[in-house]
Amino acid sequence: MVGFIIMSNHSAPPPGAATDWTIPQDWASYSAEEHATWDRLFARQAGMLPDRVVPAFIEGLDVLRMTRPGIPDFDELNDRLFRATGWQVVAVPGLVPDETFFDHLAHRRFVAGRFIRTPEQLDYLKEPDIFHDVFGHVPLLVHPAFADYMQAYGEGGLRAAKLGMIEALARLYWYTVEFGLIRDGGGGGLKLYGAGIVSSYGESLFALDDPSPNRIAFDLERVMRTRYRIDDYQQNYFVIDSFEDLLRQTRDADLGPVYERLRGHQPIDAGALMPADRVLHAGTQARAEARARV
Repeated sequence: MVGFIIMSNHSAPPPGAATDWTIPQDWASYSAEEHATWDRLFARQAGMLPDRVVPAFIEGLDVLRMTRPGIPDFDELNDRLFRATGWQVVAVPGLVPDETFFDHLAHRRFVAGRFIRTPEQLDYLKEPDIFHDVFGHVPLLVHPAFADYMQAYGEGGLRAAKLGMIEALARLYWYTVEFGLIRDGGGGGLKLYGAGIVSSYGESLFALDDPSPNRIAFDLERVMRTRYRIDDYQQNYFVIDSFEDLLRQTRDADLGPVYERLRGHQPIDAGALMPADRVLHAGTQARAEARARV
């Protein structure tokens, strides 16, 4: 599992980075081994995702021509992405401060680490790399409603920072952008869309097939109260009806009263079910319990 919104607390960018923490991608410096690692990861995910991921993700891969071999060149990628929805991908040296992250999103810039994991790290990486950031996140930025949601999230993050509510908003990002599920049209099934899932072979299987996790209909306040795991697959997955509905419930909502209510409630433990939940699948929590015994 990779990818999460725990930002660094450094106030100044590192040497070589601009004041907004961006750096050149320097695409020409990638080695043949690094390109081969991308291709290996891409082939593994592309081979198993088509029946599991939301169709808009596959459409985004096609629009952005990400099926071409090798690590994408951001200059080429951005030309197609900007024409689709006005977004750009910018390289950063690693995790960036919260407000820097939010400001980039608010201006339709998605930050991506330029490094790629080593062959020994194919299945687990603590800090998100270019495969998680670009393969996992960028294809859905071609979808207009999801692109608007990401911009609205950045704008909301800047407001949340002033109100001391970043932790609640981080949970929203985690359970949607990183680890969200979506209803499969009118068929009643579920599809993947969260980048932390679609860039992980193991979690792409676990999130839909395993009996262990809870799968719960999305509720904004419930999500913003729910703790999450950074050390393993998720114990809860929240299911949205559509990207349009997600956008409506977040961008068009007055979050001021929501934050005030959240201040009066304790966080909900990962894996817990609440009486008001619309439970689509009550998980056994077997994986979490087994890991707790180790």
